[in-house]
Amino acid sequence: MAALSGKTALLTGALGTLGRAQAEALGRAGARLFLLDRPDRRDGPAFAEEIARSTGAAADYVGQDLGDLDGSERAVRRLADGANGFDILINNAALIVNRPFEDFSLAEYEEQVRVNSSAAFALARSCAPGMKAKRYGKIVNFCSVTLNGRWDGYVPYVASKGALLGLTKSLAREMGAYGVRVNAVSPGAVVSEAEQRVFGERLQQYNDWILENQCLKSRIQARDVAELVLFLVSPASDMITGQNFAIDGGW
Repeated sequence: MAALSGKTALLTGALGTLGRAQAEALGRAGARLFLLDRPDRRDGPAFAEEIARSTGAAADYVGQDLGDLDGSERAVRRLADGANGFDILINNAALIVNRPFEDFSLAEYEEQVRVNSSAAFALARSCAPGMKAKRYGKIVNFCSVTLNGRWDGYVPYVASKGALLGLTKSLAREMGAYGVRVNAVSPGAVVSEAEQRVFGERLQQYNDWILENQCLKSRIQARDVAELVLFLVSPASDMITGQNFAIDGGW
């Protein structure tokens, strides 16, 4: 499949479980990749090399702290200028912590909003000039099944994802005249390193709760989400914008 041949993509959160699966799918589809994650991830360059080797795609690692909004915007503008503009932006990176909302400090709340939502705004601003000049672009923002209100202990995370959904819909309206499509993906409970970190010893209890509540009685894998993202950044979805796609096994 070479549906993305000639397209340049920026993927944030590239070293997480979801990001790795998307990098693989985008590379196999022919995209030229910039894989962004935290600058302290020493495995970043090796992962980019692995993706290039396994898919044949050109891939570079970008170490950038998305909590630094101004720095992130400047860095992505430089990348966009050097790459003749991005065709695809996937705002996949996120911070997630599970505990009662009274136990979060205001600074912790603001940090999740900054990384999970404000950074998507900053990166969209950085990519917009190139997309508008090409009169083409695909932006995918990662929202969440937690927006359905049935999850406890995620107040900053859910608030940040609600803001991101609003950004998706309003940005789709503003950018549509320039041929830029903006959509959101809301994954359910994906088997990932993040859930192992968040739930630890409660992981089996969490797994049982997920399967009890999902219509489909099997866990969502990262590759399932990657296939949906691949559809949304491919020509097959050219007449879709401003939408939020749930991939949650049915809740």
